[in-house]
This record gives sequence, C-alpha cells and structure tokens, in this order.
Amino acid sequence: MVGENAGPAGAAPGTATGAASAPDATGAAPAPDATAAPGWRRLRWPLLGLAVVLALLPATEPLRAAPVKGDTFIDAQTAGILDIEGGECFSDPGYLARAGEVVVLYRSCDDGAYNQSYAFLHASDGPWNRPALAAFAWAGCERDFQARWGSREESGLDFYPILPTEETWANGDRDVMCAVHNPQGALGGSKLPLAR
Repeated sequence: MVGENAGPAGAAPGTATGAASAPDATGAAPAPDATAAPGWRRLRWPLLGLAVVLALLPATEPLRAAPVKGDTFIDAQTAGILDIEGGECFSDPGYLARAGEVVVLYRSCDDGAYNQSYAFLHASDGPWNRPALAAFAWAGCERDFQARWGSREESGLDFYPILPTEETWANGDRDVMCAVHNPQGALGGSKLPLAR
C-alpha cells in the first residue's frame, strides 16, 4: 500500500533513514540506522559544553565598560556624594534598589573602591556660570593632582572634578571635590601619598 512504511524518496519500502524500523517477522527489532549514532556522538560534547557555559552565565558578573569620568560623571546632587569626606574612597554611581535612585557609596579604599577624594576647592561667589566653574575646577584639581602624583602618565592615575549644580549653587554651594581614580579599574588601596 502506498504510504505504508514509506521512507524518504529513493529508500526501499519499509525503511526509514536515521530511525529504527518496526520489528521484523521474527519479533526482533532491527538495529538503529548506523548513521544516527555517530551524528549524536559528534554533537554531544559541543552541546554539553554550550549547556555548561549557559548555566554559568547568570553567575558571572557582566563585563564592565570603563566609564568616562569627566565633570558630569558625578555632581553635587548625586545621592551619597555629600557624605564623602577628604581622603575617603567611594564607588562609581550605580542604581540602588532600596534607595530607588542612583547613588555613590563610601567604600574602604582597600575594598573595591573606584574613586578617592583628594582635595576641595572653593569657588568665588557670583552668578551661575557652568563653563567658568568647570574651567576653575579642572585647573585647580590638576594643580593639586600634579603636586601629589606628578603626571597622569607617570602615576597611572587620573582625576576629575565634582561640581555644584545650578540648584545647589543657588543654595550657596561653592565647593568642588577633586577625585582621583585608576583608569584600569579599582584603586586597590589609598592613593594619597604619605606625608614627607
């Protein structure tokens, strides 16, 4: 009958490539097609390796792109920054679910901190002028950075200023914080030079 035990085109009736056929007249099941087993054996190890990699992905931390640390990276309205004092280390800004906002957190300099406060500058009173404030902050932080560590190239470190915002300026904030960081990652300890 047409369709009964039909295999792929060109196959003899009663055969099916890649699968075991029905038992023969003696009741013994024929061996599976020899082409099915080697294919599975070839795929078994790559598939097992892929399963292991996929199982480990959620447990690993995503690769962290190095942030650009300029005068807009953190400002006076970033939650937690006003709690940081001179010489203290802190995290990069990140969303904290329990706070419901982006915050910076105090961290021990030896315990995964990415930034350290090293100086404060006090800007003169006057109307809000962000470009002038940024120029003042960069120049002042650079002078202090060079006095402590020399050049960026020699030290392997970099710096950025943390500025008041227009709102905090209107409330009398005139302080700029200077922060040092390691462009390659965590600080690995305090970067403030010992007093000589």
